[in-house]
Amino acid sequence: MAKKTAARIILVLGLLVLSQGIVSAQPTTPPPQTFSTTIYFDYTNSLSKGGPVTSAGKNSFFAFRRAYFTYENKINDNLKFRFRFDADNTANLTSVDIKTGSTKKDDKFRPFMKHLYLEYSGLLPNSIIRVGMTETIQFKIAEDRWGCRSVAKTLMDGYKDVTGVEVDAPSADLGASLTGSLAKYVRYGFMISSGNGYSHAENDKYKKLAAQIHLIPVAGLSVVGYLDYEKQDTDNSAYTYKIDGYLEMVKNLILGAEYFVYRNDKYLTLDKTRYAVSGFSVFGRYIVSPDVFALFARFDKNEPNNKIQEDETSLVIAGLDWAPFHKSMKLQPNIWYVTYANSEKKDDVIFNLTFFLSF
Repeated sequence: MAKKTAARIILVLGLLVLSQGIVSAQPTTPPPQTFSTTIYFDYTNSLSKGGPVTSAGKNSFFAFRRAYFTYENKINDNLKFRFRFDADNTANLTSVDIKTGSTKKDDKFRPFMKHLYLEYSGLLPNSIIRVGMTETIQFKIAEDRWGCRSVAKTLMDGYKDVTGVEVDAPSADLGASLTGSLAKYVRYGFMISSGNGYSHAENDKYKKLAAQIHLIPVAGLSVVGYLDYEKQDTDNSAYTYKIDGYLEMVKNLILGAEYFVYRNDKYLTLDKTRYAVSGFSVFGRYIVSPDVFALFARFDKNEPNNKIQEDETSLVIAGLDWAPFHKSMKLQPNIWYVTYANSEKKDDVIFNLTFFLSF
């Protein structure tokens, strides 16, 4: 009896080992559902005094600048769903004293919804359709080439942060987009959206229409043209036109340039004439060792009002991108040098030690 029991135990264990070997030998496929997190964390120290930036706030501090949490579900070969939370330190109204009418704010790290869309890639050849709260097509190509979003936003994305002037360029909006390629050297993008961005509900009947063409005449050289249009009300409209150029012919070296103009009928000078807002950016990134070490530099020229003299702002960014242990964790020391056409404004020099985490 004991021998039979022992034989049965050995047989069961053998079957378990065999089945495990068969399972492990099967080809593995990527999981249809993925979770990912990206975090930007800075230590900032002002190296100058008396400039518009360095005189306005703290001059030595730590801060979480951004934190993304993304869930994606690849439902089948053509259909995918994305949900992304973002978070920043924007002050929030937390309470109101009824007796005095006074309010209180705090700076807690607040989450908010950034992306919530379905993506379908089977309707047209070599195309992707996104519907919902999705990324805009305004500066995605520039951001990919710049490759240092953790250090600084691209020209249009960060224009308001630098100048205080709104150019209606949200990174995500509620609507639908179609992107794809007609041939190897011709790519396109179209989008219709609310025009209010991901942080505001749509409050009018007007929609923003955007179109983009990406031409690659030879390998390593590309030119991107972009145009958008949106009525502001029954009498006023606004539009943006933008052109980019990218050179990637030298191994591990990326050079880029952006130029844009934003016009809004509501932007008027004292004599009631319309003015334009514009900006120009050139940047370079050299990869010394892939996924380990890179150098980057950038120059921006910002024009908040072409009718006003000496209101331009220039920005130089330079730094290192170093992943000492793994590409998921980077140290990015960088310096921002801001100069002003107005001679009464002192220069700002700011050092940032940026920690980039992605896992």
